[in-house]
Amino acid sequence: MSSNVNIAFRTPPGVPAWQRWLLYSPPARIVIFAAIAFGVGYVLHGTFASLGWLAKTATPLQHALAGLTIELFFSVIAYLVLVCMVERRSPRELSLRTLPTYGVAWFVAGLLLFSTVVGVLWLCGSYHVLGTNPQVNWLPAVLVAGVGAGIGEEIITRGVLFRIVEEGLGTWWALLISAVFFGGAHIFNPSATLWSSAAIAIEAGILLALVFHVTRTLWACIGLHAAWNIAQGTIYGIPVSGTGGSGLLVSSRTGPDWLSGGAFGAEASVVALAVCTSVSVVLLLIALRRGSIVRPSWSRRVSATYEATPTA
Repeated sequence: MSSNVNIAFRTPPGVPAWQRWLLYSPPARIVIFAAIAFGVGYVLHGTFASLGWLAKTATPLQHALAGLTIELFFSVIAYLVLVCMVERRSPRELSLRTLPTYGVAWFVAGLLLFSTVVGVLWLCGSYHVLGTNPQVNWLPAVLVAGVGAGIGEEIITRGVLFRIVEEGLGTWWALLISAVFFGGAHIFNPSATLWSSAAIAIEAGILLALVFHVTRTLWACIGLHAAWNIAQGTIYGIPVSGTGGSGLLVSSRTGPDWLSGGAFGAEASVVALAVCTSVSVVLLLIALRRGSIVRPSWSRRVSATYEATPTA
């Protein structure tokens, strides 16, 4: 597979220099997305605040629906405007036709992946099931931590940041920058530490970016991300990135924080780091075997110029 297949957008030929830099360049497109997302999010936040759905007196379901709507609409609307109006192309990476295949398959993979983490923690004597809670209010967690975080965070981090940086700087820099951003975005979560953010960057930031690189569909990343969060919190009763932790299973984790993940959750465990990194290595080998690693834009231009030069 040629690495050119992985490039969704190319600057139209013959456009004025100011458009090339202020409209079509990777930094410009990232800024455009951020500005639209901020504007839509600000309006939605104000709307739900006026309705009282963000107040302390609101029900958990109202909080969840407000949070889900804000996260979905600001990310989806901003992305569609970016792709359809700025890049002027079809958002193939969000095609609903790939949802029943890639989305479902990687959702199942996400459940299996986190179940593997829990299984290893159990074998190590760290994870303990204390009972069950069939009355748990699972819907808000599924909506916000599962669907909302899965769609919103994947559009921002993989659909915008990784994809656009990859088109400019190439795959290696895109992996590094998007992973650092993803880990850093979790530094303000409850019980977060530098170690937990580094673990998130490596185990999830790199893994999800490689999932997108190999499949070229956001539904694969969304399915994996949503399933991981749902399994962690709603099923196994473990805090999701420092928040929540009420699930069908009432559980506890013992042992040193490097093994159990501590108050942040299993994502800060070396077990999750090892399991996810193993999958990342497999995906990276697939990408290398396909030859799909994207080179920096200046390297591609030099190569294209060389190939177009007639031989004597």
